[in-house]
Order: sequence, then C-alpha cells, then structure tokens
Amino acid sequence: MSNRPLILGTRGSELALKQTEMVTAVLQAAHPGLAVERRIIQTSGDKRQDLRFSEFAGVAQVDKGIFIKELEIALERGEIDAAVHSLKDVPSDLAPGFEIAAVMPRAPIEDVLITRESCTLETLPKGARVGTSSVRRAAQLKWLRPDVEIVEIRGNVPTRVKKVLGEAPLDAVLLAAAGLIRLGLLKDDRIEVDGAVLHGLTLDPRQFLPAAGQGAIAIECRAGDDSGRSLLRAINHADTETRVIAERDFLRLLGAGCQTPVGAHTWLQDGELFMAVRVFNEANLAEKPVEMEMHAPDSLPRQLSSSLASAYQKTLQST
Repeated sequence: MSNRPLILGTRGSELALKQTEMVTAVLQAAHPGLAVERRIIQTSGDKRQDLRFSEFAGVAQVDKGIFIKELEIALERGEIDAAVHSLKDVPSDLAPGFEIAAVMPRAPIEDVLITRESCTLETLPKGARVGTSSVRRAAQLKWLRPDVEIVEIRGNVPTRVKKVLGEAPLDAVLLAAAGLIRLGLLKDDRIEVDGAVLHGLTLDPRQFLPAAGQGAIAIECRAGDDSGRSLLRAINHADTETRVIAERDFLRLLGAGCQTPVGAHTWLQDGELFMAVRVFNEANLAEKPVEMEMHAPDSLPRQLSSSLASAYQKTLQST
C-alpha cells in the first residue's frame, strides 16, 4: 500500500465510530507509524430510518446487507481500503470480490433486557410491549412469552434505549450487550441515560441464543488486496474467528440471512468447538423451533456447521 494512509470506511452512528476507533488503535499498535484515516459512509439502512426492516423489500434487500452495501461500493471503487462492520450485520454469503480479512476479540455475546423496574423475561407484566429490531429476538421472546406484544423499533443504540422512557413508553427493549458496553451505557446491570437509571438484565445465552456473529467486529477488504489483507490479518483474533466461521457458515448452508430468526451460540472448551442453534420457521413463528447442539475439533469449524445443517435438514424431512 506504499506509505499512504490506510482508509477505513464506517457508518456514522456513535457505535460504528467507536468500533472504528477501536480498530484504528489496534492497527496502529500492531503497525507503529501506520497512518489511518476514517471515512464516514451512509448506508441504505441509515438513510431510511423511517422504514421498518420488514418494509425494505422495495428499497433494498435486507439479507443482502442494508448496512454494508454502500461500504462495499466504496471498497470496489478504491475510495476506502477496508470497511469496519458489526459482524452480525454482514450477510453470511459475501458478494464476490470481498472478504472478511480480520475479526477483533469478541465482546460479550448476550442480549440485554432493558426495563424501568427490575424484572426478568418471566416477570415481565402480562401483555408487556417489548421493542426490538431483530426477528430473532422477537421470535424467541414470543416463544418464551406468547402474551407479549412485539414492537419494531429503529434508531441508534441510545435512541432505542430511551424507548422505555417518555410518553407512551415501552415496557422493555432488547438490545445486544456488546453495543451497550462499547458505548459505556451498561454498568453492573444499570443503564444511565438522560438522567434516568434503567435496569439492564443480561440474558443467559443458552436460554436466549444470540445472533451469529453477535459481539464481533469485522474488517472487510477487497479480495486479492494482498498488502491490505496482510496489514489487517495482524490484528485478527483466532478464537473469535473460529467461532464466527461456524456460526456464519451454518446460516449460509441454511440459506439464512441477517433477518432470519436463527439463534447460534458457540463456545470453546478443551480443544473442542461447541455450537447450539435454535431455528424458527420463518413462515410460522408460533411453531416450536428446532434446537440442536453438537461439537467438533476447534480446527474444523466448517465441519461442525455442516454437521448441524445436515441434521437440521433431516429433522425437517422427518416432520
């Protein structure tokens, strides 16, 4: 890349900028003297905050990456050298010409239930109105608590947190712990926003499965950009990469996208990679989900995802 600065593309939200700041710091620690520039690019998902995700079909395909497409266009044109993403927003089947060059050490993967008064999923008021932007969270919550009302919400992390305040507040919202932590909002099960103190209950990831890639920051580059890829690989976190490869490959084999109701939880133990999955019927979310768990050597994440996907297909064929 000669001696010119490395240009990182990012969305403009507070969380996206924080994540790009983290990537920049780690890159400069790995490559002393490296100049890094940030370029903010607005994506389809950022431009149309008036739309619910379910309404994006006429504007852009959600599963093709409404939060990354414009960044990939900038990559393709050479306007940026790499793009920083929340990995859970990245389609499991990348467009040709791009690759995930590195992932950062993973933040906590759990989801958080945010409420005004301390409560759990079990003690939420009957008929509680719960806000989320995720079909996975919505499906799991309705499965665990069929009586609740799901309200689709948009906006950045602080905006969504504040949905439990003000006029006609929601009873709760569900958000990823990673974003809350990176923005300094979640501390010891407490969230302080606009002078109010809210409760943030971190959910057990075995009870409430996270999204594939949740908590991971990905750095995408052009396929074939060997010098750029070499710079980025120096900050790759191997354990995180092993886990997210299995999670994302399972989605790819199912033909699932970012908005498909699938939960995936992985962990490493004694040289083995474990993965538990929960797959809902997209056409009928009231139907009992398929749940499976398997493990394989941690050197074979794609073998694990393939075994799980095959078992899932056999389960469908037998019902």
